[in-house]
Order: sequence, then C-alpha cells, then structure tokens
Amino acid sequence: MTISAEASYLEALYRDWTGRMAADPQMSIAMLRSLFDEWHQPTLEPEGVTYRSDTLGGVEGIWALPVEADTSKVVLYTHGGGFAVGSAASHRKLAGHLAKAMGAIALVLDYRRAPEHPFPAQIEDATAVYRALLERGYASGNIVTAGDSAGGNLAISTVLKLREDGTALPGAVVAFSPWLDMEHAGDTLVSNAATDGLVSREILEGMSGMFLGETSKPDDPLANPLYADYTGFPRLYLTAGSVETLLDNSTRLADRATAAGVDVTLSVVDGMQHVFPILAGRAPEADAELARVGAWYRR
Repeated sequence: MTISAEASYLEALYRDWTGRMAADPQMSIAMLRSLFDEWHQPTLEPEGVTYRSDTLGGVEGIWALPVEADTSKVVLYTHGGGFAVGSAASHRKLAGHLAKAMGAIALVLDYRRAPEHPFPAQIEDATAVYRALLERGYASGNIVTAGDSAGGNLAISTVLKLREDGTALPGAVVAFSPWLDMEHAGDTLVSNAATDGLVSREILEGMSGMFLGETSKPDDPLANPLYADYTGFPRLYLTAGSVETLLDNSTRLADRATAAGVDVTLSVVDGMQHVFPILAGRAPEADAELARVGAWYRR
C-alpha cells in the first residue's frame, strides 16, 4: 500500500494533535477548538473560488462560490469535529474544492456546537438553513447535504429529520468518513487503532458524551443513523480511508441503506486517513476522490 508523500501530511498533523492532547489531558474546549481550527492547513486554496459570509435561518455560514458554478445548485456543508470543534472557517476550502468539482456553490454552516448546545441543536440548525434555502427559491432536488466526520452524520441525519417532518428532500447526500456510531461498537475501531492518526475510542467517548448530553440516547436514529430506516432516502455517496477507525461506520451504513433500496456509492481508498479529502489541492488521492464525487453527481 503506497500513498503519496503529500498524503502523509494529514497523518503527521493528526499525530501532532493527539500528542498535544495527550500532553494536556485537561485541555479546555476553547483550546481544543483552537487546535482543530488548524484543520484548514492540509487544504490548499481552490483556484477560482470566492467566499462570502451570510446568515440563513438564524445560522451563520460561509458561501464558497466557484466562478463557473451553476448557482441554482447548492451544497449544504456541515463541518466535522465531533459536534464540538471545527468551524466553517476550518472547512471552507474543502467545501470550495467540493463545490468546484460538482459544478455547484456551497454553504458551510457554523452550527451550534456541544457541549454548550447538545443534540439535537445541530440538526435544528441544519434543517433551519435547509428550509431557508427553499424559501430563497432553491429547488429541493438541487440541494445536496454534505459533510465530514460528525458533519457527515449531520448530512445524513438532517435528511432523516426532514423526512420525519414531511419536508421535500435534497437530491443527494455526500459524507466523508461519517461518524455515526455513538455506541463505539465497530470492529475497525479496534483493528485500525494503530493506523488511524487521530480517532480513538477515548476521543469518541468524550465527544459523544458532550454531544448526547444527559438525556439523549446513543441509539436514537437521529443521533446514530446506523439505527435509521433509509426507505426513500436520496442517493448517497460515502467516502472512507482504509486505515481509519471509523471505516466500518461507512460500510455498515452502505449495507443498511442498500438493503432499503437506496442508490449507494461507497469509495474506500487504500492507506487514507480520516477525512482525507481535506487534502484537496495538496494530495492526488484527495483530488481524485473529489473528481469521483463530481462525476457521480453529474451522472
């Protein structure tokens, strides 16, 4: 298994983070957020993309606007970070690359974060923005929900909530390394523990505790979409790296959604870390994956 030298940048960054967290076990949430805002560093600026701040549905966000995009098509992007860290700023470049590959524009949300705002605040924010997009005249079928890690969970759970509410669903869903399993029961959490530079059981337990708070259940289908019914769900693109601990979150979801009749594409790339598309513009593996997403979207 050979990966590019550029792809090794991400594992080095992740292992630096885990080392800094291990050295300061009592690191404050403010310091964790500062640390994870370095997540923008692997991503190079996409050419021909401008950015604009906006507020929709009471939620702030950043538009990523490729110059040649079809402005009637929008990617509603929810960033990763265990529902507690990460931001629109840390992920705007990735969203710009994704939008450019898809020929669309993207809106990256600064949804409310745990622990100050536990579940379901994040879904409430994402669904409010989705409805605001509909009110602005975007057709539901021209909206794609997308996200990475915890944001990949939100890209999926937002659609489940919209379906529950009887709202017209988006045309497609894209999830990079989604974190779905709030029970931490996956086999690859153990088998890939040595190869994943960032995501460990300890980190997941801490993040899920903040996300679920005192009252929410780890098997609630809107918090843990591995328990959801996928009947009538939009077509779904899932990306994962072969060496990440959350790999089987994607494979288990692909099996469950496929069994419900969903059009599912699962892309597992050898040697890649958690949310490896964040290497966009730097590593050929990330650029190739985004090109595959673009081709899938246009088919």
